[in-house]
Amino acid sequence: MNPGCAAEQNAWREVKGGWRPLYGDVDKIGVAIEWHDFRIEHSFDWGRTFHPRSLELCLNFDGRGAVGGKGASRSDYAPGNFGYYAVADEPLPASRQARDHHQFITLEFSREHLQKQLAQNEAGLESEIRRIVFEDKNETVVAPTRPISIQQREVVASLIEPPVAKAAQILWYQSKALELMAHFLFAPKDPEFFCMRQKRVARERVERVKEVLARDLASPPTLEMIGQEVGCSPFYLSRIFSREVGQTIPQYLRNLRMARAAELLRTGRYNVTEAATEVGYSSLSHFSKAFCETIGCCPVLYPAAKNVILDR
Repeated sequence: MNPGCAAEQNAWREVKGGWRPLYGDVDKIGVAIEWHDFRIEHSFDWGRTFHPRSLELCLNFDGRGAVGGKGASRSDYAPGNFGYYAVADEPLPASRQARDHHQFITLEFSREHLQKQLAQNEAGLESEIRRIVFEDKNETVVAPTRPISIQQREVVASLIEPPVAKAAQILWYQSKALELMAHFLFAPKDPEFFCMRQKRVARERVERVKEVLARDLASPPTLEMIGQEVGCSPFYLSRIFSREVGQTIPQYLRNLRMARAAELLRTGRYNVTEAATEVGYSSLSHFSKAFCETIGCCPVLYPAAKNVILDR
């Protein structure tokens, strides 16, 4: 085992089974894809896992982290964002926030590997990526984070459980690594009209809000926190959500909570008080009122009322 790989394994050992190499080895073949899923009680020094003279992309699905020092050379990673960072010979500081549930994928490339793979496609790369890879100045660069689009999420979704036989997985990951390079390293294929881009970004933000709300129904984030996570002001977010969904964010959250409570009651394993607590209601009267208005009957009668309706 080479020293770089040993150092990386020692660093990830701190999160126990939360580090899962999916494909490759940066030092041996120039590319690696890894999945991370862990909780940790203290701030974790993520920078210890970076390889010198590499370019790494982080697709951050959950948990908060940061790469770089203070000021312009630092990027903060919120859930639903991605970004990249080029590592020189000197260590690059990075951290993962204590007590968060961290879920993210990293795609790491040696600069030499990228030079070989992209030699025929240099002109189409994002300008900063092109400079990092081909000017070969061996400098550290920390790019700003951006929201992960719905299309990019779909590309990444299959990485954790490949839809092919085990014997074919190496070949599948090889092709996937090239596909991911195409999605994340190149400039957009065609410039969008401004109004079309606004509509697309608004739809993506609304979908992201739905994901954020569904993540913890018992303790949902404030509107200000959601705005920070999706990258826009609370006022603008409320406006586009109401326009796209036809409901305000509080209305949508209430419907989401009641649908979940109904699902729990249907199982027969939860009583009304337990179902109310699971979806964040401390007042049984407030829960019952919301349930009646949303579902159409009292929660105490719900499973039986539903069965009567189904039998007709």
